[in-house]
Amino acid sequence: MAAAAPPGGRAADAAASLDARLDAGLAALGIDASEAQRAQLVAFVALLARWTRAYNLTAVREPGDMVSRHLLDSLAVLPWLERGPVLDAGTGAGLPGLPLAILRPALAFTLLDSNGKKVRFVRQAVLALGLDNLTPVQARLQAYRAQVNFATITARAVAPLAELCAWCAPLIAPQGVLLALKGREPAAEVAELAAMAPPRARIEAVAVHPVEVPGLDAERCVIEVPFA
Repeated sequence: MAAAAPPGGRAADAAASLDARLDAGLAALGIDASEAQRAQLVAFVALLARWTRAYNLTAVREPGDMVSRHLLDSLAVLPWLERGPVLDAGTGAGLPGLPLAILRPALAFTLLDSNGKKVRFVRQAVLALGLDNLTPVQARLQAYRAQVNFATITARAVAPLAELCAWCAPLIAPQGVLLALKGREPAAEVAELAAMAPPRARIEAVAVHPVEVPGLDAERCVIEVPFA
């Protein structure tokens, strides 16, 4: 009978598997990340897994699953993220805002959530990962007002589109864009948005971009909502 692998060996194998899964996913998405950025993404997953065991931050508990369902799912919006400052509305445990901030270090990010436990995690992640382009804020999206409006707002499964646009309208700068990460294309939500009263007057043509997330057997899309 073969001897059991020592605990250190199992940990090394798990880390190598995590690195390989992340590298393959980034390559499939066409994302060029530096060694330092990849290390930050892996460290974020390790921190999120540890906090989730203690505080139940997300329904996904295994680090390997977090790579596809959290990191790569968040980074699928990266091709449309061009301008800052960026507000990640309803960030939860820092998704998608924190992985995006790692890959877009030149942009300033504000990560907003009303849940104190999750905002505390984001603050800890900022310190642990050495991020200087990210500010966590605890507040409700409906009540939040910033000194400077945002060129880009991201939101991952936060609210129906019409409701989300109404909440974001006071926060988005002229010629700004809302990037809503959704599952299956929400045709009914898009139709409702087209028919809504102001702030619909500021909303220009809505674009739906299907995306494939490596390792995730589920439909995903990015809804791009430009504001006048």
